[in-house]
Parts: sequence; structure tokens; C-alpha cells
Amino acid sequence: MIYKDIKLECGSGIDLLVEKQVVVELKSIEQIAAIHEAVVLTYLKLSHNVTGLLINFHVPVLKDGIRRYI
Repeated sequence: MIYKDIKLECGSGIDLLVEKQVVVELKSIEQIAAIHEAVVLTYLKLSHNVTGLLINFHVPVLKDGIRRYI
């Protein structure tokens, strides 16, 4: 990741970047916490994108596990 012309070596990054426009963070957890939302918002800010999806696969119906951020 590059922030203010500084290359940051980090152990994690964006799970998926669709068409260089949509940041997708994938999870399989019982409940989405505030930290998971903060991660998506941070990725949006650092990647200069405006749309993000947080998808949690640990739900009975997948549409209930999708959150959109703009």
C-alpha cells in the first residue's frame, strides 16, 4: 500500500478490487463489528474509491450478509 508517497508493508490488504472501482472485503463471522466496517472505510480512503462491499458468508441468506459503503 502506498500512502503519501510512502510504501507501507502490511500483512493485509483489499480482498477484492472489482474493475478498479469497488472494494470488496470478505468475511465469515457470526456478527459484523465496528472494526470490520472501519477496515472497509480505510481501504476506500487509501485506494481513492467510493464504493465498498462488506460480505459476510456466515449468514443463512447471503443477501442479509451484504453491506454497501459509499
